[in-house]
Amino acid sequence: MKTARIYQRPKNAMQSGRARTDQWMLELESVTPQEADPLTGWNGGGDTSNQIRIGFPTLEAAKAHAEREGYAYHVVPAPERKLKLQAYADNFR
Repeated sequence: MKTARIYQRPKNAMQSGRARTDQWMLELESVTPQEADPLTGWNGGGDTSNQIRIGFPTLEAAKAHAEREGYAYHVVPAPERKLKLQAYADNFR
């Protein structure tokens, strides 16, 4: 049985916007461990299902898809937002 991880997309660290952070992602986890290629040394394997990421508008839709496809899943809760309140006048203290 395949296992899926459901999580909410994080905010892009390179930009201040929060676009698409309300989307939920379903990502399949690899069944077989990756092994090093003897020629190049890169990690890889024959299982390409861990490259699949599907976006959903709600958590319930992602859960319904996982149950319909027969995946065991676990939900990773979204991290709590921390607001750093600061004023321009604090630069001159």
